[in-house]
This record gives sequence, structure tokens and C-alpha cells, in this order.
Amino acid sequence: MIEVQNLHFAYSGDNYILEDVSFKVERGELCGVFGPNGAGKSTLFKCIIGFLKPKKGRVYVNGRDITEMPMEEVAKLIAYVPQEHRPPFPYLVKEMVLMGRTPHLGGIFGPKKRDIEKVIEAMEVVGIIHLADKPYTELSGGQRQLVLLARALAQETGVMVLDEPTSALDFRNQLRIWETLKKLTKDGMSVVVSVHDPNHMLWFCDRVVVLHRGRIIANGKPSEVITQEILSTLYGNICKVKDLDGMKVVLPDTTF
Repeated sequence: MIEVQNLHFAYSGDNYILEDVSFKVERGELCGVFGPNGAGKSTLFKCIIGFLKPKKGRVYVNGRDITEMPMEEVAKLIAYVPQEHRPPFPYLVKEMVLMGRTPHLGGIFGPKKRDIEKVIEAMEVVGIIHLADKPYTELSGGQRQLVLLARALAQETGVMVLDEPTSALDFRNQLRIWETLKKLTKDGMSVVVSVHDPNHMLWFCDRVVVLHRGRIIANGKPSEVITQEILSTLYGNICKVKDLDGMKVVLPDTTF
């Protein structure tokens, strides 16, 4: 579903933020992008969704080169959930979710019955139907993140890209997000998500791509990629990889 080939990106000159980034995400796969702040994760995501144009390389979705496509066509293939979003106007939650249907709306006739049905379905899946008539600007940060996920669901694409979707959520809603993402991949969607918690990668992801200083240093199954060596390269000796009754977990090193 997604193939990134030899991607290079720089905001100016030859000061590359990303260099020689290549990986694939198959249909129905949940791929985590892991790495410290400044590793290039958000820049990579903006290249994948066509918001930034790479200096070199290509991004393919379903075999189509999105680097050569207009944004309105890309929006029919990829849904994006940013870290945070603060609109200038107090749109109602249901209006925010309806914005996800924009690529499918035609002309001046407004939303059709199917558009409304998809909005209601998305809010029900995420568990925010009770917030439908509340102003988005009055919600908590965690609630706003759930609205953005519902908006992406309503967009009805085969690929979803999420930039740290659980960072503002409490534990219950973090699990709700992951449960929703796992369900989407079982239904055939390809999902790419950036996360800082290595345990979330181990517990929920099918594949992990590790970024360090703009380059991929590991790519594969979480159990093979989230190792002591990789974590030490990224963060130093602040945590330990342990095996607890057959389950691999990452715990803080109490000696640091």
C-alpha cells in the first residue's frame, strides 16, 4: 500500500533532514515509526502525505506516485492525523468530522446522505458521538485528538498516517486509539504511526521503522527491532529491555 523509495528532504540547500529513507507498509499492516525528537518523523510524515516535496526519491500509494499528484487526489488515498490542531473558529465536533468528507464532496450541493452516515459511523467508532454538538474549541486536548481521528476515519481512505496520536490522551483513551487502529488494519487499512513509547511498538505494531538523525537504522518486526542496542543508540543507558513471562517490555533503568 505504501512504498517510500530513497527519500531525501532538506528545508534549505543540502542540510538534509532525511537521507536515503526507504521502507514499505503492506496492506493491513500497522507500522510504527520510532525515534527521538528531531529524528525527522514529522518531516517524513509530511513527505508521505504530499505536504512537503522531497528533494530526491518517491512515495507510492497503491502504485501511484503521490509526489506528482495534486493534494486533492492525495486526500482520496491518505488520511492524516496531526499532533495538534487549533481551528480559529468554534466548529461543532460533527462539523469537524464532516471536513474529512471534503475529498468526496461534489460541487455546491453539500454533503449527501452517505457523507452524513460516514460522519456518524466515525464518531461512533471512536466513541465521541456524545460530543457531536459541542464546540471543538471547548474540548480537552485528548478529546480533540479523538475528533481528529474520527475526521480521518470519515475520509474513507486506504492509508492513515498519525503523528503521535496518543501523546495528549489518558491511559484509557490511549488503549481506545490503539484498539481502533488494530481494527482498521484487520479491515485492510495500512496505518503508519509515530510513537515515543517503545512498549506501544512492542504491544501493538506489526512493523517498526527506527529513525535516527534522519536515517533508518532498523526496520522489521518489533520484537527484532526494539533491542537494547537500538535503545542505547537512541537514548543512552536510561532503560532496559526485559523478558517478563515471555513478554518483551522496556523498563526504566533505576540506576541512571
